[in-house]
Amino acid sequence: MATPAIERLAHVGLHVRDLQKSVAFYRDIVGLQISDDDKLAGIVFMSSHPEEEHHELLLTAGRSVPLNAQLLQQISFRCSTLKDVIEYWRRFVANNINILYTVTHGNAISCYFKDPDENICEVYWPTGLKARQGFLIGLDFNQSEEALIRQVTDLVNEHGEKGVIDFKLLAEQHI
Repeated sequence: MATPAIERLAHVGLHVRDLQKSVAFYRDIVGLQISDDDKLAGIVFMSSHPEEEHHELLLTAGRSVPLNAQLLQQISFRCSTLKDVIEYWRRFVANNINILYTVTHGNAISCYFKDPDENICEVYWPTGLKARQGFLIGLDFNQSEEALIRQVTDLVNEHGEKGVIDFKLLAEQHI
């Protein structure tokens, strides 16, 4: 018998405290589109490409745990370009979104932030570079794209085989 294989992660479902606030955040700040909803059931389906994937995120009312409870490690959104990641970072700054950090994993350049329910989210661009994980070093997104790519390439050349984690960065964010 052949071993079954997962093609890709299809969607994540979240219980949220304030459905309309979360829908507005993921629609207006993150840029997902509402692909479907059931107002009676209190659920909203959202997608970055609704013509390809009905939903990548399902939001449903009814979250009843304390705000600081860690229920989810993170939600990650892949971007097509580094420019997209930087533009999201600018959008988050302009909208006072809680940004945790901007980093490289060697194989990606990422911006981590929190949604209205304090879930950790990430927008990232894959660099195409190979780097052993864990690999996490902070980046300054005020630099040009070219400077960021040069910096990440240098870091991967230096630390890619063994990995590296900036624990000071993590401690500053209490993660």
